Amino acid sequence: MKLLHSGKVRDVYADGDDLILVASDRISVYDVVLPTPVPDKGAVLTRLSLWWFEQLADIVPNHVISAEDVPAEFAGRAIRCRRLAMLPVECIARGYLAGLGLSEYNAGGQIAGVPLPAGLVEGSRLPSPVFTPTTKAAVGEHDEFVTLDEVRAEIGKDVADELRDLTLRVYERGAAIAAERGIVVADTKLEFGRDADGRVVLADEVLTPDSSRFWPLDQWEPGRTQFSFDKQLVRDWALGTGWDKSAPGPQVPDEVVALTRARYVEVYERLTGLSW
Repeated sequence: MKLLHSGKVRDVYADGDDLILVASDRISVYDVVLPTPVPDKGAVLTRLSLWWFEQLADIVPNHVISAEDVPAEFAGRAIRCRRLAMLPVECIARGYLAGLGLSEYNAGGQIAGVPLPAGLVEGSRLPSPVFTPTTKAAVGEHDEFVTLDEVRAEIGKDVADELRDLTLRVYERGAAIAAERGIVVADTKLEFGRDADGRVVLADEVLTPDSSRFWPLDQWEPGRTQFSFDKQLVRDWALGTGWDKSAPGPQVPDEVVALTRARYVEVYERLTGLSW
């Protein structure tokens, strides 16, 4: 195999005509990879993505070939995938106000060019989910919000509109399934590519604690910071250190690592109904 790309969390290898997508235990916040791994994180991301790909198969095709036919050293945290021409946009759906979306809203009453009602607060549920794409930044650089019109100008109106529609459909299906299990999906980030026939295909990961904000439904309360089953714990800790969000990031203490791992495992079990 040949290493083609090493991202913030995943490494991509070429294996003949296929790709091997390997999820590491690395964790990134604010687009910077921190020096401390979170044990089992890569396996949680892989298993949960595979579960979601099955739940979403009737909405959009995905890149998965096999989770079994992978090198032994990557077993449990790797997927054999089809090669795709990846589309140069991070596709984000937001159903609630949080994170960078909250900052954008507070600054101008909109996110990625989408106007939102006045008077919303942290954790507010939006009137309907919105598509708020960003650039796809390289490791160490920061994603930036772009408007739908800017995405249309880059990749064409038809493809951009298809990305918007698929992103919202995936989010709505995922949010409905999660709600049945007592979980709010506040937002999620997706990546798509095109296969050899030109079809848009869901790739990378889907509805994981790395790419989504998960809140316990019974604790959701607008107007405050929400308890999160995702890497928000690490984001909050990192900001509390006075770190300026530039590389290198700070070492993560053992107790924050242990809590993060526990939250990743818990949301996997609650969403899938499977034991870790």
